[in-house]
Amino acid sequence: MYHFSARLQGNIEEVEKKVTEALKEEGFGILTEIDVQATMKKKLGADYRPYRILGACNPPLANQALQAEPEIGVLLPCNVVVREDEDGSILVTFMDPEAVLTLVEGEGVKALAEDVKGRLMRVKAALES
Repeated sequence: MYHFSARLQGNIEEVEKKVTEALKEEGFGILTEIDVQATMKKKLGADYRPYRILGACNPPLANQALQAEPEIGVLLPCNVVVREDEDGSILVTFMDPEAVLTLVEGEGVKALAEDVKGRLMRVKAALES
């Protein structure tokens, strides 16, 4: 599995704010936000439920990763998806850094991936509480 999720109730703006705040508690900021719903409508005329991709980054951890393996930047930042499901609930899906970073053989990357995953799992737990 390359991801893990939490299902929440509320509107997407409220949930996105909670996600951003919980990420901040673990040292992450949002570098990018992609509104997939708006992009697909504009570019393809396709209708999507609300769907946002947040590019989350913890600068000290990103620095460690880049020091260990300069090309690891192709796997950064950690993506978090906040989207409305068919039943109206909001699904928050986190990229699993351990699964993704198995692609990298640099020294120290495995421990770093475990640290990042632990932080993201705490974010997930905070959202579910």
